[in-house]
Amino acid sequence: MEVVKIIATVLEVIASVLLVLVVLLQSGKESGLSGAISGNSDSYMNKSKMGGWDKKLASATKWIALVWIVLTLLLSLI
Repeated sequence: MEVVKIIATVLEVIASVLLVLVVLLQSGKESGLSGAISGNSDSYMNKSKMGGWDKKLASATKWIALVWIVLTLLLSLI
């Protein structure tokens, strides 16, 4: 059981570092009051042209976060 705990801990540390990196790599999005004041120009055409890189990073964030949550729950049960 101790080996499983060590492996899960190492995987959670890796998932944590990856999650931080993926979130930091994502491009910022203007929203809220600051976007309204500065004249945020997000139209349908601009949103549809958003590159595949941002979509891949968003998908990676969701999957890595899911893995991190599962590992955290696993570690709490061990």
